[in-house]
Amino acid sequence: MKRVLVASVAIAVLILGASTPSFSQGVGIQVGPVGAGISFAPEQRTHIKEYVVKERVAPITVRERIRVGATLPADVELRTVPSDWGPSVSKYSYVYSEEHVYFVEPSRRKVVYELD
Repeated sequence: MKRVLVASVAIAVLILGASTPSFSQGVGIQVGPVGAGISFAPEQRTHIKEYVVKERVAPITVRERIRVGATLPADVELRTVPSDWGPSVSKYSYVYSEEHVYFVEPSRRKVVYELD
């Protein structure tokens, strides 16, 4: 009985530990499955979404579904991230597609974060 209890606790710790995001000491930086260590406060997310609408950022269209980890085709124009979006994303470019803002590592054209 004791072995079953110990094994059950060990499995629960493994499952819960793997799904819990870990946070670095930097403000607004999240390490884990979200992508590229980028994290936004709710008001910052709202600001970015309002910017895209106000500035009438043209959405891109690509054949494949855009997702974190995907490489964007060379013919897709990457836009410069405005400075007021924050220092954690200043090194990235972005694209807008299907109501989502995607942050892209420009030298590899790799999608590193999706803001829905």
